[in-house]
Amino acid sequence: MALMQFWSSLLILGTVVFAWKYLEIRKARNALHNIAGPPPASFLKGSISQFFSRDSTDFQRRLAFDYAPIAKLYSMFGRPMLYVSDPKALYTIMIKDEPSFPEPDSFISTNHLIFGRGLVATLGETHRKQRKLLNPAFSINHMRHIIPIFYNVAHKLRNGLMKQIVGGTEEVDLLEWMSRAALELIGQGGLGYSFDPLVEDTHNEYGDALRALFPNLVKIPIMRLMTPYLIRLGPAAFRRFVLKFVPDGGVQSLRYIADTMDSQSRAIFEKKKAALLQGEEAVLQQVGEGKDIISILIRANASTSEVDRLPEDQIIAQMSTLVFAATDTTSNTLARILQILAEFPDVQEKLRAEVIDAHAGESLTYDELDQLPLLDGVCRETLRLNPPGVFISRVANRDTILPLAEPIIGVDGSLISEIPVVKGTEVIIGILGCNARKDLWGEDAHEWKPERWLAPLPEKVTKNTIPGVYANLMTFIGGKRACIGFKFSEMEMKVVLSVLLTNFTFELTDKPIVWNAAAVRYPTVGRMDNKPQMPLKVRLYEGAKV
Repeated sequence: MALMQFWSSLLILGTVVFAWKYLEIRKARNALHNIAGPPPASFLKGSISQFFSRDSTDFQRRLAFDYAPIAKLYSMFGRPMLYVSDPKALYTIMIKDEPSFPEPDSFISTNHLIFGRGLVATLGETHRKQRKLLNPAFSINHMRHIIPIFYNVAHKLRNGLMKQIVGGTEEVDLLEWMSRAALELIGQGGLGYSFDPLVEDTHNEYGDALRALFPNLVKIPIMRLMTPYLIRLGPAAFRRFVLKFVPDGGVQSLRYIADTMDSQSRAIFEKKKAALLQGEEAVLQQVGEGKDIISILIRANASTSEVDRLPEDQIIAQMSTLVFAATDTTSNTLARILQILAEFPDVQEKLRAEVIDAHAGESLTYDELDQLPLLDGVCRETLRLNPPGVFISRVANRDTILPLAEPIIGVDGSLISEIPVVKGTEVIIGILGCNARKDLWGEDAHEWKPERWLAPLPEKVTKNTIPGVYANLMTFIGGKRACIGFKFSEMEMKVVLSVLLTNFTFELTDKPIVWNAAAVRYPTVGRMDNKPQMPLKVRLYEGAKV
C-alpha cells in the first residue's frame, strides 16, 4: 500500500511539473507567434543541432543575414528562443535593462565549477567589485607599460619560427604557433608566469591542462545541464569528492584539469604574494617584473577598503579564467588574420610597408602601434567579419519588452516595433548579425575590406546605439559583462603582427582550410579532420633584419 502511494504521489508530481512546463512553453510560443525564423530540425531537439554543431556555420550565417534582426529559433520540446541582432534591442539587453537579462545559470555554474568565483562566474555586486579592482590592469596607461612584455614574447615567437624555415619556404601549422604565443602572452602579461619558451618544445602541466579544457568540456555537454544543481552541493572540496564517483572518463578528465589549474594558480599566487611582501627587488626578479595583471590586482586588493576587498579565492579564480579566456580567442584570430593576408597578398605587402616605415624592426610604443591605420583596419575588419565567438546567450528573468531600432515584418505581414519576451526565454546575442548586416554596414558588408576603417563609417552604424565596447562592433560584447581585456587582446595581436610581417611572408597552401563552429571558432584541413590546425607557407622576408 505504501509503495502504491509513493508511485501515485510521484505520478501526480510528474504530471504537475509537466503541465507547468507545458503552460510555460505555450505562453512563450504565444508571445512570439508572429516572429519568423527557420524551421526546427525536430520537436525534441528543436534548432539546437542546427545552430550549435561543428557544421553549423552556414546555418548561423543564414540566420544572421537572411532573416530580420529578430528571428525565432526553438530549443528542446518546442520552447522558442530569440536571435537578436537589432542594435536597439541589444542596447536594451546589454545596458538599459541588463538586470532583466542575466547569463544562463548553466554558464555561470559551469565556470564556477571549473575556475572558481572569477569574473565569468559571478553576478551583481561581487562581479562589480572584481571588475572595479581589475579595471586599472586593463587601462590604456597600463597597456603602455606592458607592451615590452608583448614584444619580448613576439621576438621569441619569431626566433622559434626561424628554426622552422631554415630550408627556405616551409609549410608551418600557424595555429599551433599562434596558440603557443597567445598562451605565453597572457602567461607573462596576465600572471607574470612563463608557460612556453617558444624557441624549443616543452611541456608545462598548467599549460597542458588549459589546452585540454575546452576539448574535454565539449565532449560532455550533459555537464551544462547538471552544473546548476552540482554547484549547490556544498563547498568545492565536497563537489570534487562527489565527482570522483561519476563513472565517466570525460568527467574525470575535467575534474583533473580543474584541480590542476586550481593548484597551479594557488602556487603562482603564493609566490607573488611572498615577493610583494619582500619588496620591490624581489618583485623585479619575477617574470613580468610585477607589471602583470594579477600582481596589480593583488596590490589593488591590499590597498582597497575592507568593503570592496576580495577574498583570496576570488583572486586565484581570476587567474585561470583570464588565461583560458585570452588564449584561443587571440590565437585563432591571429591565425585568421594570417590566412586572410595570405589570400590578399597586396594587402599583406601594404601592411608590411606600413609597419616597416614605422621602424618596427625593433619595438614600437603603444601609441606608435595604435597610430598605424592599416594595421588597425586589418584587425578591426577581421574581428568584424570573423568574431571568435558568433553568439552568447542571455535568459529573461521577467516578462519584458524589447524595442526595435526599425520595425520588422511579422509572419502575418504586419509591422512589429517591439517584441514581448516571456520570463525564461533564452535570447541569443547575434554578434555576427549585428557586425555584418547590410542594412547597417552597406551592400559590401559581407566583404573583407580593411580600407572601410580608413574613412568614416556608415551613418547607420555610428547613429545606432550598438552597445559594443569596441569599434561599433559586438565582438567583445558590451555593458557590465563586456570583455574586460579587449584592448589587451588587440595590442597582443598588433605586436605579434608587427614582428611577423617584418620577418616573414605568408602564402596559402593547396590544403582546404575550414573554420568550424564552436564556442571559439577553429580551423581544420577539410571537414573530416578533427585536429585544429592551419597550415600556411612561410618564408623569410628578404628585408628581415634578423
